[in-house]
Amino acid sequence: MGSFPLIRRKTRPQRQVAFKKGTLIDKSKLPFLQRLLPLPWGLWPSEARLLLALIGFWSLAGIFVLGSASWWVAIREMGDGAYYVKRQLIWLLASWSVLGLAISTNLRSWLKVAGPGLFIGSLLVGATLLFGSTINGASRWLILGPLQIQPSELVKPFLLLQSANLFSHWKRINQDQKLFWLSIFSGLLVLILKQPNLSTAALIGILIWMIALAAGVKFRSLLTTAIAGALLGTTSILFNEYQRLRVISFLNPWEDPQGNGYQLVQSLLAIGSGGWFGEGYGLSTQKLQYLPIQSTDFIYAVFAEEFGFVGSLMLLLFLMLIAFLGMRVALRCRNNQAKLVAIGSSTFLVGQAILNIAVASGLVPTTGLPLPMVSYGGNSLLSSLLIAGLLIRCSLESTGLIGGFELHKYRNSKA
Repeated sequence: MGSFPLIRRKTRPQRQVAFKKGTLIDKSKLPFLQRLLPLPWGLWPSEARLLLALIGFWSLAGIFVLGSASWWVAIREMGDGAYYVKRQLIWLLASWSVLGLAISTNLRSWLKVAGPGLFIGSLLVGATLLFGSTINGASRWLILGPLQIQPSELVKPFLLLQSANLFSHWKRINQDQKLFWLSIFSGLLVLILKQPNLSTAALIGILIWMIALAAGVKFRSLLTTAIAGALLGTTSILFNEYQRLRVISFLNPWEDPQGNGYQLVQSLLAIGSGGWFGEGYGLSTQKLQYLPIQSTDFIYAVFAEEFGFVGSLMLLLFLMLIAFLGMRVALRCRNNQAKLVAIGSSTFLVGQAILNIAVASGLVPTTGLPLPMVSYGGNSLLSSLLIAGLLIRCSLESTGLIGGFELHKYRNSKA
C-alpha cells in the first residue's frame, strides 16, 4: 500500500511543512474513505478543507434555489415540478465525480492534456456553427443522442490550464510558440463570437488577460490586448442586431418595457420586490409568469426576490470568501504554473458569478451567462466543478507532500 511522510507543523505566521525523515504514514491503517483521498484529511491545508466545504455548500444550495425557480415552469411545461431538479442532480453527481478526479490527479498531468483538450474544444465550438442546434437565435449546442453539449462551457478548464502553461513560461519560450497559442486563443474567441455568445467570449478574454497580468506580461502588451478585445466586442455588437438591441435596452429598459426591455424590467422588479429580507423561499411571484429564463440566466433575480437584500449581501460575502481563499492558495503555490491555475480558477468562479449578478441587476448589458453551480445546465455545472477541483488540487500540492519536487526527492532518497 502507498504511504505518506509524517510531517510536523511549525507555529509560525505562515505555516511551513517539514519532513520527519525515516517515519512514514501507512495508508493501509487509515480509514477507508481517507485511503481514497490523494492526501490524508489531517494533512490537508485549511484552505483546501474550507474550499471543499464551501463548494459543497454552493452546489447543494444551488439545487434548492433551482428547485424554487423552476418548479412552477416544470409543472406547466413538463407536468413534473421536479423535472429540472432531477436532471440537475444527475449532472451534479457526474460533476462531483469529475471534481474528485481533478483533486486526485497530479496538476502536471492536467497541464499536459490542456493543449490537446483546448484544440479539440475549439474544433467542437467550430462544429456548432455548422451542425449546432439553434436556440434563441444562437448556435451553441451540439446534440449527441440524449445529451446536449455546449462546447464553449466545456472548453473553459482547458483554456485556463493552457493559459497557465503559456504565460508561466512566457519569457523563456520563442516567438513562434507565443504566436501559435495566441492564435488558438484568438480563434476560439472569434468562433464563440460567431455563435454568437458575447458574454462567454468576454469572460474567456478576461480570464486570459488576468492570467497574463498575474504572470507579469508587459503592461503595454496587456493594454494593447485590452483595446483590441474591446474593439472586437464592439464590432460584434454592431454586426449582430439582437446584441445591439440588448445594449440599447440596457441603457433604458423602461423605454420599451413590453419589448426589448421586458426581460431586464421584470428582473429589476423581482429584485426590488425582495426588500430587506425577501418574500421567503419558494414565494417569488415574478417566476410564475413574468420573468423569462428564470432558471438559468436570471436565476439570481428569483434568489434576490426570495431572500432580499440581506440574502444578496450574504451571497456577495460568500463570493468574496471564495476569492480570498483562492488568492491564499495562489500565494502558497510552489511554482508559477500552479499559481496561475489557482488565480485563473478563482477568477472564473467568482468573475462569472459577479457578471451574472450584474446582468440581472442591470449593471451590464443582458447576456446569456449562467450563475455557476446554481443555474440549470449540466455543461456549466461540470465545467465549474472541474475548475473548483483544480483550485483545491493547487492547495493540496502547495504542501509539497504530493505533486511536488520535494516529495519525489524524498521518496527517491528512501528507495
